[in-house]
Amino acid sequence: MASLLLTENLAFDPVRPEEALRQLPSRKAVFALYGEDEKAEPYIGLTPDLRRRLERLLRPAKGQTKRLQLVSRVRRIAWRLTGSEFESLLLQFSLLESVYGAKALERMHLRPPAFVKFHGSNRFPHVTITNRRGQREGQWAFGPFPSRAAAERYADELLKLFLLRRCEENLDPSPSHPGCVYGEMKMCLAPCQVACTDARYAEEAEAVRSFLATRGESRLVTIQRQRDKASEDLEFEDAARLHAQVEKIEAVRALASELVHPMSELRAAVLQTSAASDEVSVFLFEDGVFHGPEPFSTIGMRIQNEQSGSSSLYAQPMAVQPVPEQGAMTKASRDVLEARMESVLDALGSEDSTVNTTLRQGHLALLARWYYRPQQKRAGEICFADAEGKWPLRSMMRSVGRVAGSNLPKPTPPAK
Repeated sequence: MASLLLTENLAFDPVRPEEALRQLPSRKAVFALYGEDEKAEPYIGLTPDLRRRLERLLRPAKGQTKRLQLVSRVRRIAWRLTGSEFESLLLQFSLLESVYGAKALERMHLRPPAFVKFHGSNRFPHVTITNRRGQREGQWAFGPFPSRAAAERYADELLKLFLLRRCEENLDPSPSHPGCVYGEMKMCLAPCQVACTDARYAEEAEAVRSFLATRGESRLVTIQRQRDKASEDLEFEDAARLHAQVEKIEAVRALASELVHPMSELRAAVLQTSAASDEVSVFLFEDGVFHGPEPFSTIGMRIQNEQSGSSSLYAQPMAVQPVPEQGAMTKASRDVLEARMESVLDALGSEDSTVNTTLRQGHLALLARWYYRPQQKRAGEICFADAEGKWPLRSMMRSVGRVAGSNLPKPTPPAK
């Protein structure tokens, strides 16, 4: 299975290693080294320079060295060129999973990200933090968050806006129930003490679920409308109180990144540089796993070299047809580009999504690890489908231009 993921093969003779090493490209790649027994576990790795890395591993060392030496054990080299570190990590994980199964997560130090889980099937729904999101309850698991602490802070600040219970046990409501401090502080509807009806609690729980599903948009829009109406009616005290609520909601919304979605609805396209100079690699995250990469051809697109340091007066960084002097992209050229992207996304969406739990866990962990890197260290772009499943194609074209531009060679400074 591992060898099927690698496209290039080369026999290796430990007596004459130079013959094989000089045929290797000095390119970014994922590789596997096989011994005489092809069924034995291969040595799997990734590197930004395949030839240099394998020269270190397979060139006989002179004298004593602590460097890993595999020259006497290797009989075949298999590899696949990649265009980005993101693609390399995904491919490496797939290779390790095909060989080691669930232990691939440990070998790549991948930990499941944190989620805020809404227990909607409970009679009195509540919120918990978990690292194990159930596939069957993906609509009630919201994330991923960069850490458990970040998820806990988001949940804690969110619950301050509502009257949902904080306790997690299954309640047996009774007027004699001792209750808790949140009930005493009027920060909970106290269903344990039968202080509210089931219908009232269900209404509050639905408001929390809607807040989680929309990252606060549902609550924010409602309060903003009430504030604007109070302002129009010259009820300035109510308007000021509602404006304070708007600020609190926006502060809570800021604690959840754009990546936070109901897991059953998380659908994103990750754009990365490709091993081919005239392509951009597109990865589709859907149903909890990555599909791809699928190449998006940049042939015919005008790509601005952002590394040149020059500014551009063009409104769009790309076009298939000649660009008018004022810089506006023609409708025909935009339609061609968007249709090209739609065909790529359709091809990715038609791939088989029947995968095991380990792949789902690994792909989600790799997505969270890549996304939550500092912005200056995160190579590539990500675009999200809207609630109706539609893609922001115009925005994606600009993202393609930035990714393709980052792969252009740095211009040579003029001679003095």
